[in-house]
Amino acid sequence: MTVEIPWATRTLGLRLHDRARAELAVDALIQPGLRRNPRRAHLLVSTVLGKHLPADPRLVLDAGHRLGDLVRAVLGDRPAVVLGFAETATGLGHCVAARIGARCYLHSTRRAVPTAATLAGFEEGHSHATSHLLQPAPAAIFLNDLPLVLVDDEISTGATALDALRALHALAPRTHYVLATLVDMRDGHDRTEFVSAAAELGARIDTVCLGSGRTVLPDGLVAAVAELPEPALNPRAARRGSYARCELPWPAGVPEGGRHGILDSDTAAFETAVGAALGALRTELAPNRPVIVLGHEELMYLPLRLAAGLAAAGIATRFQTTTRSPAYVLDEPGYPLRRGFRFHAPEPGETEPRYLYNADWPAESDWLIGGPSRPTTSPLLLVVIDTPADTVKLTAAGGLVDVLTAAGSDVLVAVLPEADPRTLRAARVAAPRTARSGGPLHGPRFGSYAAHEVSWLLKDLSGIDLEAGVEVRERRAQAGVAHYAESLPIEYRPDAEYRALFEEMLAATARRVALAVGTLAELIVTERGADVVLASLARAGTPIGILLRRWLAARGIEAPHYAISIVRGRGIDTAALDYLARQHDPASVVFVDGWTGKGAIARELSAALTRYRGARFSDDLAVVADPGHCVRTFGTRDDFLIPSAGLNSTVSGLVSRTVLNDTLIGPGEFHGAKFYRKLAAEDVSARFLDTVAAEFPSVRLQVAEEVTAISALDRTPTWSGLASVAAVRAEYGISEVNFVKPGVGETTRVLLRRVPWRVLVRAADAPEHAHIRLLAAARGVPVEVAPDLGYSCMGLIKEVR
Repeated sequence: MTVEIPWATRTLGLRLHDRARAELAVDALIQPGLRRNPRRAHLLVSTVLGKHLPADPRLVLDAGHRLGDLVRAVLGDRPAVVLGFAETATGLGHCVAARIGARCYLHSTRRAVPTAATLAGFEEGHSHATSHLLQPAPAAIFLNDLPLVLVDDEISTGATALDALRALHALAPRTHYVLATLVDMRDGHDRTEFVSAAAELGARIDTVCLGSGRTVLPDGLVAAVAELPEPALNPRAARRGSYARCELPWPAGVPEGGRHGILDSDTAAFETAVGAALGALRTELAPNRPVIVLGHEELMYLPLRLAAGLAAAGIATRFQTTTRSPAYVLDEPGYPLRRGFRFHAPEPGETEPRYLYNADWPAESDWLIGGPSRPTTSPLLLVVIDTPADTVKLTAAGGLVDVLTAAGSDVLVAVLPEADPRTLRAARVAAPRTARSGGPLHGPRFGSYAAHEVSWLLKDLSGIDLEAGVEVRERRAQAGVAHYAESLPIEYRPDAEYRALFEEMLAATARRVALAVGTLAELIVTERGADVVLASLARAGTPIGILLRRWLAARGIEAPHYAISIVRGRGIDTAALDYLARQHDPASVVFVDGWTGKGAIARELSAALTRYRGARFSDDLAVVADPGHCVRTFGTRDDFLIPSAGLNSTVSGLVSRTVLNDTLIGPGEFHGAKFYRKLAAEDVSARFLDTVAAEFPSVRLQVAEEVTAISALDRTPTWSGLASVAAVRAEYGISEVNFVKPGVGETTRVLLRRVPWRVLVRAADAPEHAHIRLLAAARGVPVEVAPDLGYSCMGLIKEVR
């Protein structure tokens, strides 16, 4: 057998060198091709992927399974999650995942799916279509600490793979990654970058491949490709081919691919569905006619399986897919892309053209794919698409069917329904799960507080884009479209004037806060004993919980401290309660918050603990300040500024408020939050704690007096603050009680996180309102004096519906 030297090698000097010790030779896996791209002019055309070249589907499956065996050899018996890169490796990744029995397979996508929630994304620097989106349904199937196997068709330098790996590590940190690829063309420097990345992330990174080598690029290749003649696309024949279509059966609850994740529990249903679709498809085909099965872009694995099923039935079958990649076409012997088609993307809203190459039985089948000779009968082109691509653009002038039939090919379009991510999400969230959230998060990996100060019973969502403008969030919340806890406000970044004011507020109030914290701590010990566990309500309660812990530690009492989430209207994190009940006596747990306004969180806590079906916890919420008379355990009932209310994450350990979102938080998982590492330079969390704690010795005698005085009171909650709220609602015509936020702390939150309408103050120039006046001026919010106000101030939220 004569093996022809590739055209790009003999004409332009583009060469592929083989590296010893790989499983297969590089030239058995790829051929050099070209593309007109100023960032990268060469294209490594795989002979076993089924993308640019029609390949025997059994050969494609075998390559994926052999790669999967290499992955399994690295992983051993450990379960894993597999991620395939769009668009070329979506089918290959699925092959690897199926081979190793992955817990979950997900591929990135470039398709905008209106009903899907995007978990994250990353960029591909040299590509024609750079953005990769991750859309698991729900996010919990991907967000775990299992080893992650990343599958791509080839690595040139590895830069894109490392960028993606860093983005994924920020999203869900893991200790082990495996990069699996058909061919690895990195040089020594590139390989060193992987070693550095592993050290940077504190994780193990393994790489496996079927073939390894080096690409030799001649000088001036980009310019040389630019000088080549324009490629001749969309050939036309004297006779237009025929067109027909059919619909393939597919169950609604079974994912047809990995765009929204396919689980190991889906395997049996998927295999049954493939068999049914294959049976329906065979009734549409003429006997003994060869078939080229064409998948559509990311829809690779299912068409591959259908092609393999036809081949197993004795039908001469090849497999490939359409692509977004504008490769260079040249009808020269030894060049892999001999024929090309450009057509309109069939999906609504897509404007960039799509491509298909060759789409014929190759003449050089002996060296190209090692298959049988070219059939004497022209093959049927069987186009397998999903419903979003089944539009009029598919058959209209310039569409895929139009350009293929114009070239003389007979085309059969087989349509199957795309999985609805909402259906998948609902089924998976409702399914019983035995896996529960892992252990707590600690600084410095999560949050800026020291590890011994607090254990966060939260899920780390730091790499996920959850922020939205306050106007958008307010409209969605007031319209009932989305709960406020499903997203996050954009973090307010204080300017120099406001930071200076914070320092003034801290200096002025540190002793007062220390007195209230000490009083609260001693009241807790007096009534609950020294064997207490502090459970602060993240995030406003967390710095208070740390201060309580410090006070008790100075007394010789080592109180464990956890931060857990509670969401107004949704309740407390029951996974966190389960964890506390397993680790401690529930009777010793004290829930801690910063202050009360109307008492909404106090009522939420009581109702949530009543609903909770596990151990019995006390609903006696302990707060530093209770101006609304909503709880019985407090340090003071004065309405004064606690400086930690004056900022967001930068005074709360750089942790966001908590998130409860069905797409991100699955059953048995902790509520989520983000760690804003990027704000480290502005973090004053430790300064707040240290400044207040420094005042502890000076207030000890006064604390004893305060505890005696408070213990003598009838501390039954009277909810007297609600009467003032009701009067304000009536006077200002406010429709909902939640639009009135009483007290210094809540008013500050309105100005930082909501859409404020106006601010009411009891005294025009009260020193504790200096920061409120500054924030209100910055946002153009009027401040009005209301002498009879039951609180020192109130923030009123604007109705935006």
